[in-house]
Amino acid sequence: MRVFAWIVGIIGLSVNVVAQELLTVRDAVAIALENNYDIKLYENSLQVAKENVTRGNAGMLPTITGNFSQSNSVQNSNQTQITGEVRSLDNAKNNSMTYGINVGWTIFDGLGMFSRYETLKEVQKQGELELKRAVIQRVSDVITTYYTIVEQQNLLDALDSSIVISRERLRTAENRFSIGKASRLEVLNVQVNLNTDESARIKQATLVRNLKIELNNLLARDLQTDFSVVKDVSINNDLKLGDILEQAKVTNPDLLLLSVNRRIAELEEKTVKANRYPVVRLNGGYNFSESESSLGFVAQSRSRGLTYGITASINIFDGYNQRRNERIARLNIENVELQNAQRQIQIESQISQAFNTYRTNLELAQIEEKNEQIARQNLNITLEKYKIGTLSAVEFRDAQENFINAVARYNAAKLQAKLAETVLMELIGKIDLLEN
Repeated sequence: MRVFAWIVGIIGLSVNVVAQELLTVRDAVAIALENNYDIKLYENSLQVAKENVTRGNAGMLPTITGNFSQSNSVQNSNQTQITGEVRSLDNAKNNSMTYGINVGWTIFDGLGMFSRYETLKEVQKQGELELKRAVIQRVSDVITTYYTIVEQQNLLDALDSSIVISRERLRTAENRFSIGKASRLEVLNVQVNLNTDESARIKQATLVRNLKIELNNLLARDLQTDFSVVKDVSINNDLKLGDILEQAKVTNPDLLLLSVNRRIAELEEKTVKANRYPVVRLNGGYNFSESESSLGFVAQSRSRGLTYGITASINIFDGYNQRRNERIARLNIENVELQNAQRQIQIESQISQAFNTYRTNLELAQIEEKNEQIARQNLNITLEKYKIGTLSAVEFRDAQENFINAVARYNAAKLQAKLAETVLMELIGKIDLLEN
């Protein structure tokens, strides 16, 4: 039996003994989308924006109010009539009561109500895009963390294999020492190598546990939940730079948000300019009133009836504030246009860099996969030679370290290629889970 078959058997046995939840990347994303707090906050913000999109909130509908008031007084009164007669009364009571319904309706305000209504609808679109961006960012974070765990778990498995081999080396060295074919120094060196491997394994296991805690945090679940990951990394090898750049111009969440922000700024300018025009408001109501007086010309009165009218006002001079507000609104539009141009350049730069990283690491992954296979074969051969005494402990240790390094480089290349692919998909606003 070859040594690696034996190692795999031992590792497989340990996996069966300690069963863990198998968490796929699609499962992780689904849990994050359901539980993540940031996404829930954006969902609530979007719901608020939807609730605000009403004609009443834009000032397009009338307001109806009910009014009621009552006043009472008890006074000692003295009145001198025009004829000279003096009338007086102690504890004179006076009561009055009014109640009714009033209606007010702004029928013209320079079309500002219409621009405000359109602004509310654009704010809803803004909330939808912010939610989409938050979802994409969280999905990207989950995928990045998940595949980082995959990389580090594979390296941990390689260290486990190395420890198994180091223990076999120690057993072989002790046997050779017992029959006089090896010195005590060789046994001690092998023991030091084993201790080094075990120390590296402890550090690597801690790193994997911390990464799992980080992923559980993104999934908004118990941080101590343990799980295993799928160790294969699937990478889309067919991405093309030109296609990605063109797609980003249409679907990048940041660019879409800036487009909405520009529309909001334009509507805000219309709302500000509406203040130059008169405001016309219709008023009406139906009111009842009653009054009683113990001393006076009228002892009791009652009235009811309809009131109606129209009011109009126009801003003639407000200290040049209208002109200032219009200039600020125009500058806000220019700022959004500048931000859009700036962001387009930034996105193109990010895509180009990520694509270069993606292509480079795809090539490195192919090379390092071959190197790992060669290093694995070399380690297998050197172990057999070491057992029969035709290879020194130092030479075997070199082969062992070469194997670990080859595994680390291969996993790092695959991870960086996957992370670059994830960045590219995030920048175009489309992360296809079917590819993960």
